[in-house]
Amino acid sequence: MVEFEALTHGQRNPIYVAGHRARLINYLIPFFGAMSVREIDAGVIAEYRVMRMGQRHRGAPPARSTLHQEIVCLRQVLKTAIRLRWIDHLPDLSAPYGRSGKISHRAWFSPEEWALFEAALHDRVAYPRKERWREAGENLRDYALIMINTGLRPDEALRLEYRDVAVIVDEATGERLLEIAVRGKRGVGWCKSMPEAVEPFLSLKARNDGQPLDRLFPSFQRELFNAILDELRMKTDREGRRRTAYSLRHTYISTRLMAGADIYQVAKNCRTSVEMVETYYAAHIKNVIDASAINVRKARPSPVGATPAP
Repeated sequence: MVEFEALTHGQRNPIYVAGHRARLINYLIPFFGAMSVREIDAGVIAEYRVMRMGQRHRGAPPARSTLHQEIVCLRQVLKTAIRLRWIDHLPDLSAPYGRSGKISHRAWFSPEEWALFEAALHDRVAYPRKERWREAGENLRDYALIMINTGLRPDEALRLEYRDVAVIVDEATGERLLEIAVRGKRGVGWCKSMPEAVEPFLSLKARNDGQPLDRLFPSFQRELFNAILDELRMKTDREGRRRTAYSLRHTYISTRLMAGADIYQVAKNCRTSVEMVETYYAAHIKNVIDASAINVRKARPSPVGATPAP
């Protein structure tokens, strides 16, 4: 942990580092702590998986993603052992009898659902439950409109300062849009917004007298966001997946693909890979399927000696 914290300082989110420390203390050290690293082979790792799946919390075993993160942490420990020449190779850490998990679409807002949610945001501004809550409603409205028209990750949005955002006229389209220097988990990237993000940004800047070094969103109005979702009975989608601030990013990507945007450009603008977009978004959007390319009908050859139809 001393090495991990030192070498990832400024590159990894402190929450991610703290998560690895918690996994070591709560699960890995109690099971592996008395062993030599040379004893940890595929069989011992399988025993660990069985042990963890037998530990039921609140009536259910740990989620697949939870156990995966623990194995990732174990891999980091064993890689450290390799660097220190305590072992010369990594054991097999893959799950026996495993198969690829079901890939499901990320929770998002369909166009109809977004229309309802956007109307509720405007309603909270026009008719706040208490007058002192009006500003919170305005900030959430502008946050949601900017997010859904840029595809920013929530953590990227919280890092944004006014100096990172410029209103430009795009040469290719002639439209006004935002050009954003995004500081995220992979360094600085760039994002060009939809034109609909400009007015919320200007509204936010004027209302808060935004200075270059000020943050656009000092905080996220999570309670209000969830309260509106609860009122609309939209906290989860029909598959039971919870909607969060990330759902705004998922909605941006999905709607861009539905509108026919180039998948490479969408991935580049969202600072992710084409593979990720294809796996979690494109495969679930009916508009991406080209019926004209699928429903091809080859002409049947005429029987030999048949008289052509007039």
